[in-house]
Amino acid sequence: MTPAQMAEIHAAAFLMERPWREEEFAQLLTQPLIRVYPGNGGFAVARTVAGESELLTLAVAPSSQRKGIARALLAQWITDARASADTAFLDVAADNIPALALYETSGFKRSGQRKGYYARASGPPADAVLMTRALTLG
Repeated sequence: MTPAQMAEIHAAAFLMERPWREEEFAQLLTQPLIRVYPGNGGFAVARTVAGESELLTLAVAPSSQRKGIARALLAQWITDARASADTAFLDVAADNIPALALYETSGFKRSGQRKGYYARASGPPADAVLMTRALTLG
């Protein structure tokens, strides 16, 4: 998946906040420890270092949503991260109810909050919910 494709999907999926630009994805992909998980109409980007894996973004084009793509991308990341990390973490906008439900049903627990973290195109910023999950089996 190219940075241009990623930027296009991200812009379509994140209408309330500033989407990441092609140049940002291109720069991110040059960094070590970054892994992209492409899917049919979506993708996830994660970074794993020092026993922790962070989901940097997960985006699915609106025409591909509600088909299990985000859940499959999340599962790919978790499976891959288990090889070199004990903990997975992410943040999600507090008003992104579908994403919160996905993460909670995938074993993530709320672990913190960042007030006013996500700027909005209109209206006040949204809080970020910090979520973590142990990756150890058993």
